Amino acid sequence: MARSKTGTRRPAARSARAPSRKASAKRVTKAASRSSADRTLLRKVEELSRQVRTLEDIHAVRTLHFKYGYYIDMCLYDEACDLFAENGEVVFLNGLYKGKAGVKRLYCEWFRNHFTKGHNGPVYGFLLDHLMLQDVVDISPDGKSAKGRFRCLMLAGQHESKTERIPHFPDQCWEGGIHENEYVKENGVWKIRRLNYNMLWQADYAPGWAKSGVHLAPLRKCFPEDPRGPDELLESVPPTWPNTRVVPFHYPHPVTGKYWK
Repeated sequence: MARSKTGTRRPAARSARAPSRKASAKRVTKAASRSSADRTLLRKVEELSRQVRTLEDIHAVRTLHFKYGYYIDMCLYDEACDLFAENGEVVFLNGLYKGKAGVKRLYCEWFRNHFTKGHNGPVYGFLLDHLMLQDVVDISPDGKSAKGRFRCLMLAGQHESKTERIPHFPDQCWEGGIHENEYVKENGVWKIRRLNYNMLWQADYAPGWAKSGVHLAPLRKCFPEDPRGPDELLESVPPTWPNTRVVPFHYPHPVTGKYWK
């Protein structure tokens, strides 16, 4: 402490380097503010990242099902079967085909042998186009599974010049149905867990649906009694045209939040 001319002591001048309490408090406040802003930004980035992952998963599931449609259009049944998970299954007509063995029994041992005589791929004069439409895909909160609803419109038939006719198959026909499927992500890759195809109507092209009914009969026997049969039969045979039905929705009503029953 320095002395004045009068001999009294006066406080030494505060060092220019020593911060005042007020300046220190401001810096602490600014640091806290920045820390809070950083946490808010981090939360926002994490939320946006989750949204992007969900959108990417929705796109992946949509395109997985579209690719399935393209493969069965061209009777590429090996490729279609490879889209299924190991525990995948298919609901077709009133039967349930379980596991990879059941899936291959349906696509390869039934469809391929019947449509293309065992050839994996398209054959001359056979049309089997599936239009996959009106997709609604929902991803589970953990991002490991998904559900999807698709409409399928099929145009099929045999050209008149095709000499090897497919037995019990119309020359020209339509088919309409709804998929309510389940998907699973395995090792980062989306696969079909349960393909649930609900065939609702079939019609010959010329008379149309006003004068046609379905030409596919219900399944009656299971595998192995029927070599191409399902592993299980459903409790009842789903009604088809001219009967109508609602295929249950996997999602709630977007406004009321209620599930249809």
